[in-house]
Amino acid sequence: MFAALTIFLNVLLVLTSAFLILLILMHKGKGGGLSDMFGGGISSGAGSSGVAERNLNRITVGIAVVWSVVVVLLGVATRVS
Repeated sequence: MFAALTIFLNVLLVLTSAFLILLILMHKGKGGGLSDMFGGGISSGAGSSGVAERNLNRITVGIAVVWSVVVVLLGVATRVS
């Protein structure tokens, strides 16, 4: 019973981790960091945040919450079994 749950949670953890990495890399840089070194500071309208950026922020936070819940559930499932 717990073995199937642990396998499912591990697969879900890998998928959410990969998706979270991709989402974070899609964010534009705020300036002054490594993103400027690779051409991230050339963007026009650096202070403006459009609908797409806000939706990207919401999706990133949602996936981060799912990732955190999966980590906690995986810890509980591992301790119980």
